[in-house]
Parts: sequence; C-alpha cells; structure tokens
Amino acid sequence: MTVLSASVRADRSGLLMSVWWPVRSVTLAALVSGVVVCAGAGEVAAAPIPDGFSEVPPRTALSFAHTPSGTRVGTANQTDARPGLSIVKLFVADYMLRHGDGSAEDRDLAQRMIRDSDDNAAERGYAKYPQSIDAIAAEYRLTSTHGGRQWGGSVTSTADTVTFLEAKKTTDVDSPILGWMATAAPVAADGTHQNWGTGQLPSVTGTKWGWSDFGPSVVASASFGSDFSVAASTFGTTDQHTGDVLGAFGPESGQPSEPAQVPIGEVIDHYNTGNDPLLEQLANLSPPGWTVPATVLRPAP
Repeated sequence: MTVLSASVRADRSGLLMSVWWPVRSVTLAALVSGVVVCAGAGEVAAAPIPDGFSEVPPRTALSFAHTPSGTRVGTANQTDARPGLSIVKLFVADYMLRHGDGSAEDRDLAQRMIRDSDDNAAERGYAKYPQSIDAIAAEYRLTSTHGGRQWGGSVTSTADTVTFLEAKKTTDVDSPILGWMATAAPVAADGTHQNWGTGQLPSVTGTKWGWSDFGPSVVASASFGSDFSVAASTFGTTDQHTGDVLGAFGPESGQPSEPAQVPIGEVIDHYNTGNDPLLEQLANLSPPGWTVPATVLRPAP
C-alpha cells in the first residue's frame, strides 16, 4: 500500500475547504500527482500527428520534427535540392540580421522578405549579401541548400528548412524571423494569398510560403509551432500542395483527434472501491472543469 498526502482546495458556496486524504491506490496517486490537467489554465496545443507520410505522392517532399523529443519524420525525397523559392528568404534575412551591418534598412528589408514575401526586398538584400545563403547553409549544416547567382535561383530541401527552423527555435528564440512568420501578411507583396500548405495544420504559430512566378508551378511552405517544425515542397499547385500536406497528418485531413475527457471527480469515484468518505468528499469538491483523458478509466481493481 502506498500512502500519499495531498491537499485540494475548492470554493463551493463561498466556503473554502481543505481536504486531506490517504491514497490507497498507486494508480490514483500517480493520477493526482502527475496526470491531472486543470482546464482553462493555459492549455498547450499539441503538434499534428505525422501518420500519413507513406501516402504522400512523389510530387511533394515533406519533413517534420518534434521539438521536445528530437524525433524527425520525412518522405524519401526530403533531402532533394528543390527550387528554394521564397523559402530561402529565411536564410538571407537571418544572415542580414546577425551578420549584416546592423542598419535599419537591413532590418526593414528582412522584415519585408518574411512578412510580405517581397521579391524586391530579397533582390536588394541578396545583392548586398550574395554570400548569405551559402553562409547560413554552412553554419546550420544545410547540406542540400546552395545559393544561386540570383536569390531566385537558389535551392534547398524540406529537411534543411526544418533543421533551420528547429535551430532558430532552440538557439535563437528571440529571432525577429520567428515573430515575422507569426505575423505574416494575409496577402503577399505580389497579391498572392498566404493561407495554404503547412500553414493550415493545427497548432501552427508561424509560416513562410514560396511559389514560382515563371514556368511550371512549384510551391512550398514551412511552419513552426511550440513543439514542432514542418516544411513541404510540391511540383504542382497550391491546392495539390495543401492536400498532400494535410493528408500526411492525423486521421482527418491533418486534424488530430482529441482524446475524450472525463471529470476528475468521476475518476476518483471509479477508483474509490472502498467507499472512503474522504475520497467521496474530494470527488464532490472537484471543480467540473478539472478533467483527464478517459483512457485512465481502466477496470477498477
């Protein structure tokens, strides 16, 4: 028998009560001390579930990283060097912010590159720092990323883009780039709507989009959330790109299923097989907003 003392405070009819009880179940002790989540106290959105990568068509390369565990998932072509499109503006902007001359002009150009996907800003920035993409590739070990004579002729991979985003999140959390991705303009400088691809995944905080202006359609997007980063590139349209991305995550077009929740009072009643009056009182005092996943309700011992 494991004994644990705990205090639960609840306000009922204006009466603040404190209840102490002996816990006779290891399962209940663990539940109270480590599993209970107080609803409404700042819920953390979960990363999308990458369970459909094997179904992604070859036209799309896709990479995903789970930040807390370091787990990475990718399609077979995730390291292919594809047209960098406006995704490489992330690298140009990062170089300008950290290795440029520190001017207000550089910061303004970098912001326009990320928030508005402004090609003119990228042309000016890359003309001033033509080494920027290759320098960032070397710094972050982006093995498929290479700068071109013009920024638009550069290449990168979805795996490299995820590596870059994860590095920014973990080693440069205050980078303006992350903030600009999180406040991207709804419509880019050239009139393109920025609301597709990885930006449609649940729990996304910020996104950078890229698309081709000439030749066959090529599109890309890269996003991050509090506990993940994801990047995709498609030889196709934005609709095809978005469909491929959403189809790779979760059971319903990228929307992860939410576990059923039950009130903590119901869980306490379930495990209170000895009809302990103190546990019954605790169950009655538990606020209805306190819930746990229903999977904890195993058959009572």
